[in-house]
Amino acid sequence: MRSSHRRRSCRARRRPNGSPSRSSTGYAPERPPPLGEYIRELTKRWAFIRVLATSTAYAKNQNNYLGQLWAVLNPILNAGVYVLIFGVILRLSREMDNSIAFIVIGVFMYRFIEASVTGGAKSISGKTQLLRSLHFPRAVLPMSTVLSLLTTLIPAIVVMCAITLLSGFLPTYEMIHVTWWWLLLPAAIALMWVFNMGIAFIMARAVATTPDVENVLPFVMRVVMYASGVIFPVTVKLNELQMAEPAKTIVTGVLDYQPVAVYLYLVRSILMQEELFPPSGLMWALGGAWAVLFFVIGFIVFWRGEERYGRD
Repeated sequence: MRSSHRRRSCRARRRPNGSPSRSSTGYAPERPPPLGEYIRELTKRWAFIRVLATSTAYAKNQNNYLGQLWAVLNPILNAGVYVLIFGVILRLSREMDNSIAFIVIGVFMYRFIEASVTGGAKSISGKTQLLRSLHFPRAVLPMSTVLSLLTTLIPAIVVMCAITLLSGFLPTYEMIHVTWWWLLLPAAIALMWVFNMGIAFIMARAVATTPDVENVLPFVMRVVMYASGVIFPVTVKLNELQMAEPAKTIVTGVLDYQPVAVYLYLVRSILMQEELFPPSGLMWALGGAWAVLFFVIGFIVFWRGEERYGRD
């Protein structure tokens, strides 16, 4: 009698066509939810994403004596090391009128991109218990990770701008002036934020599928740093090499117009009055295109693996 009751209960929990029942949010357990439905579920949780991002940003340094000051001190110390080694001792940025501003802007902005890549990679892996116990759109995790980094970037940007201005008062360094172009800085940061979310989606899916990817990331990001002109103008150095002209043109184009280099160019063209970085409509168009392209591709790639997160 009990076994027959169990069989009837089992059949009651299945739809007439025999497929598994959907959860209250409409997700099917063995395949990604419909894209439109997934986006709607995600937008409903935007307030939660903001709260999670701000709490994560606040909790990051709360156990240190200096607390949230480390959000500003870390990029300052990194920039100081690179300025000393590459700007003062090796003078690799001697082509710049103000190498301090060049390196400081590069380090601060690249840190935002690098932290988004590594943070996105860790946003799903290692959270198996959370993913198995709670049912929510998994895209919440990489999005909140990048938003928390944006939250900590805001005070760092103020410090970056201050250092850029003050560097002009040093002997032999070109004076930096505040211009109307500085008003475009939030737009450049917004494009980077959208781009970083796309990268975070891709890395979250990659590491969740193949954990070994996380071990390779530090080496990849180091190559990207040097190839993107973070601490010295790489394309200027490239012109000094003995290389066939067609090959040099191709390599220079790839290095100049890849996403990280484009976003560094935008911020430098806004804050610096440097001949190598004149305001460019092409660079703004590329910045918007890279942001949209990576966000759309990254979101779709992440969405297609939605039901695997926490199971593999």
